[in-house]
Amino acid sequence: MIRDTFFYAYFRSLRVVDKQVSQVDKDLLKFLRLEELVLSANRIKEVEAANLPPTLKVLELYGNELTSMECLCAHPPPGLRHLGLGQNQLRGPSESLYVTASHWPNLVSLDLGFNDLTGLQAMVTALRSLGRLRLLVLQGNPLALLPHYRGFTVDSLARLCVLDDVTVSPHERHQFRGLAQQGELLAQEAQLMVTIGNIRGVVDSSVLDPEPGPEGPFVTYSYYVTYDFLEEEEAEAKEYSEVLAEIVKPLSNTELLEEEVPEEVPEEVPEEGTEEGTEEDMAEGSLESVDTTEQAESESSVISGRSGRSGRSGHSPPKPPSTDSGEELAKLRPRMDPRLCPALGTALFSTEHKPWADIIACSYEARHGVKDLGPLKAFLLAGTTVTVVEEKTLSWPVVTPPTDSPLAAKKGKGANDKKKDKDKKDKDRKDQKGKAEEPSKERKASQRKRDAPKELRQDPPVLQVLGSGLVALEPLLAGEPVVSTVCNFGVVRTQESDRLTFARDSKKIKKGAKKERTKSVAPVFESDYQPEPLTVEVEIQLGQIRSTEEALRAIANSARAE
Repeated sequence: MIRDTFFYAYFRSLRVVDKQVSQVDKDLLKFLRLEELVLSANRIKEVEAANLPPTLKVLELYGNELTSMECLCAHPPPGLRHLGLGQNQLRGPSESLYVTASHWPNLVSLDLGFNDLTGLQAMVTALRSLGRLRLLVLQGNPLALLPHYRGFTVDSLARLCVLDDVTVSPHERHQFRGLAQQGELLAQEAQLMVTIGNIRGVVDSSVLDPEPGPEGPFVTYSYYVTYDFLEEEEAEAKEYSEVLAEIVKPLSNTELLEEEVPEEVPEEVPEEGTEEGTEEDMAEGSLESVDTTEQAESESSVISGRSGRSGRSGHSPPKPPSTDSGEELAKLRPRMDPRLCPALGTALFSTEHKPWADIIACSYEARHGVKDLGPLKAFLLAGTTVTVVEEKTLSWPVVTPPTDSPLAAKKGKGANDKKKDKDKKDKDRKDQKGKAEEPSKERKASQRKRDAPKELRQDPPVLQVLGSGLVALEPLLAGEPVVSTVCNFGVVRTQESDRLTFARDSKKIKKGAKKERTKSVAPVFESDYQPEPLTVEVEIQLGQIRSTEEALRAIANSARAE
C-alpha cells in the first residue's frame, strides 16, 4: 500500500550524516514537504541550490568541504530559518557578501563557526540587514580573535539574543554601548599575554661535577623556559629582542678579550727623529717574513689551548677572513637539541636565565600582537611547545703566548726599556719623598687587578632539554579567554642527586641550624622517598575588551604611542 508518492510526501526531516555524500542531486526535490535537511560530516564541496526543496526551514551542512557560500545563494530556499555551515572551509572577507537579507530574508539562526572568515566589520555590516536574526555563531574564526569582537558584534546587532551560545544580557549590552561607532579606531590585531611562573623539580647537576682544579674547567649552570610563537614582522620583532631565545649565540667574553689585546703593538714603529734600533728592526722584519709560517704554527698551537675547545684567544692577533669562516662560526654555536628548533613560521622565546633553586621563579610576561589572524588560528590549533632547558658553560683560564717567541721578544724589548725609565723615575721620587714602599704597593694592586679571575674564556654552552611538551591552545578558539596549565614532564631528579644537594646546602648553614634541619629533612631519604616531578606553570591569555570605556582607553594609549 506504500507508494512513492506517499513516501516522498510523508517525511519532513531527512538526516544523512557521515555517509560520504558528495553531491546533492535533483531527486531531493521529490520530498514535497521536507522542512529539515541535515547533511553533516560528508564530503560536499558545492551545493546545487536549485536542487534544494523550497519548503526547507532548516539546512545543516556542518563538517563538509564547502569553500564559499556563493553556490547556496544562486537559488536559496526562501523560507529558511536556520543555516548551519560550521566546520567548513569558508575563508576570506568576501563571504560577507552572501549573508545579506537579499538571500536569506527569514533567517533567524546562522552558524558560521570554525571557518576561516576574516573582516569583522564587513561581516557585521552585512549581518545588520538580517532583521530577524537572533542567534549567531562566529567563534572559531580568525575574526573572533580580535579583542573587541564580542563587544563590537553585540553593539552592532541590536536584536541579537545569543552570540556564540552565550546569551546577550542587558548589562552586557549596556557595557558595550557606543562601541560600534569606534570601529575604525579599534586595533585590528589580536593580543595574547604569555605568563610563565615557577619551575619545580629541577635536578641540580652541579653536585655531580668534580671540584675544578687551578686550570679549570669552571662549570656554571643556568635554567630557563622556551616556547614558540608566531614569528613577528621585522618592525614588531624589535620589541621582543630581549626575550628572543639566543640558542645559537654562545655566552662569550668577547668584550674582555678585546681589552686583553696588547697595546704595545703601535710602539713597534720608531718615533720620528730617532734612528736607534732601525737596523735591528729591519733585520727582525726580514726574519719575520721568512719565519711567518713557523710563527703562525706556534701561535695556532697556543690559540688552540686545551683540545681546541675555543676558536679564539685573548692574545691572538686578528686573522684575515678565510673560506673556513663558516666552519669556525659553526664551532662557536652551542650543541642544540632538535626540540629547541622552532617550527617554520615561528620564533623561539625564552625566559631569563636563572641559577638553580628548589623553586625557580621565572616571573616572565610577554605580550604578543598579531595582525595576520589566519596564521594565528592555525598556530592555536597546533599549540605551542614548552621546554625546560639546562645550559652548561665551561670556563677556562686564558692561555698566554710563550715569552720566547719572536713577537713577544720584540714587544718585551720596548716594555723593558719603559720599565727601566719608570723604575728610574720611581727611584727619584723615593729619594725626594722618602716613601719607598708606596709605588711597589700600587704596582702590586694593579697586578692583582690584571690577575683577576675575569680573564676566562668560555666554551660554547651545552644545552640539555630537561623536559618538553605541547600546550594545547585550541580552547582560545572555542571562546575560552585563558589557557592555564602546569606542564608535568615527569621526574628528572634522583635520590642520589637530592642527597648530594642536601649535603652541599648543609655545609652553608651554621652548626646549630644544621642539626635542626638535618633532623627535619632526613626522613625524606627513607624508603618512602618520592622526588618532585619537573613542572612549569604556563598561562596564555587572549586579550578581550570588557567595556566601551576600556576600548576608549586603549585607543587613547595607542594615539599617544604614535
